[in-house]
Amino acid sequence: MWAAFENLTGWLWGIPLLIVIVVTGVAYTVISKGFQFTHIGKIITTPFKKDPELADRKDKLTPFQAVSIAVGGSVGVSNISGVGTAIATGGPGAVFWLWIAALLGMIIKMAEVTLAVYYRTTNPDGTHYGGPTYYMQKGLGEEKGFKGWPLLAVMFGGGIFITFFITLQNYTVSEAIGTTFNIPFIVPSLVLVFSIYAIILGGLKRVGEIAGYLVPFMCLFYVGCVVVVLFTHASSIPGAFGLIFKGAFTYQAAVGGFAGAAVARALQLGFARSVYSNEAGWGTSPMIHATAETNHPIKQGIMGAFEVFADTMVVCTATALLVIVTGFWNSGLMGAELTLVALETTLGSFSRYVVALSIFFFGLTTATGWYTYYYVLLNHAFKDSPKKKLILML
Repeated sequence: MWAAFENLTGWLWGIPLLIVIVVTGVAYTVISKGFQFTHIGKIITTPFKKDPELADRKDKLTPFQAVSIAVGGSVGVSNISGVGTAIATGGPGAVFWLWIAALLGMIIKMAEVTLAVYYRTTNPDGTHYGGPTYYMQKGLGEEKGFKGWPLLAVMFGGGIFITFFITLQNYTVSEAIGTTFNIPFIVPSLVLVFSIYAIILGGLKRVGEIAGYLVPFMCLFYVGCVVVVLFTHASSIPGAFGLIFKGAFTYQAAVGGFAGAAVARALQLGFARSVYSNEAGWGTSPMIHATAETNHPIKQGIMGAFEVFADTMVVCTATALLVIVTGFWNSGLMGAELTLVALETTLGSFSRYVVALSIFFFGLTTATGWYTYYYVLLNHAFKDSPKKKLILML
């Protein structure tokens, strides 16, 4: 049974995923006249600009706080471990397809965030809630008369809540911190749990405030350490890009611990890693973007495009270049160990603390980010019912 489930999952993350992302992404790109390319400067700078029209609404979630929660929910342990594994199995060419998937994902994420804000519901107290289940109800159900929207909403909600029971964030963080500092795994596990509860008990506003400070810090900390290593291997950077572009279109021969990979393998792993990391098309982060205090859906949609850019084009690319320029991509190592060894070439033993602390912060922000997704779904399903509060506290 489990083997059949694994085979189905592997198949879905292959050709079906590729078709959906390419067809949807290309369609939106054509319709928007290449918005993610022609307005790339606006996408990068918008999150850091203050909107004077929203200055007097400090009790609500700001657009920047919303995108910080969303980035925190998507930038996770996989940005450190998953990217290296994709390169170790699919070759450097996988990075090129990771970028292509991200560029298409930017416009997909922008579209789904815009829909979430456009079809959101505003409560009497001024709080906003939206997301896929809301635009299924209002867009498909009320506007288009599609009676099957509840089934789609239940399927979506059920898929999201599966992660409620099988998440590995706590174990991964506990293992990283416990091993690095030579302490029992239960200690970092409890620290993580209490940190999560301390944040989420303050509601979405506190989650946003913490994310607004923590997410930029953790991304800059990790990427900054990677840049130091890249600087010491600057002469290898042109060669790394050569491997990436060549490997994207030609067979990559076996070398060292690398078994070789065809173009199709690099393409599939690149797309899968990109979508898994930035969650474009998942419908997750639109739920938090919809709670932001914004005066136009497209303004927040641009924040969604930035989310994909920050996650994949910045953090994932940093890890990718790190493992390639240091020459360890074909060493046979996988996961976080591959990233760690690459960092050690310049940072020495300090790199262990870099990886451990990065995993802790990434795990913390991912957990609190996903809490907001559960919160929005439960709010739509149960409103203010005691059932919602009980499930959230679990």
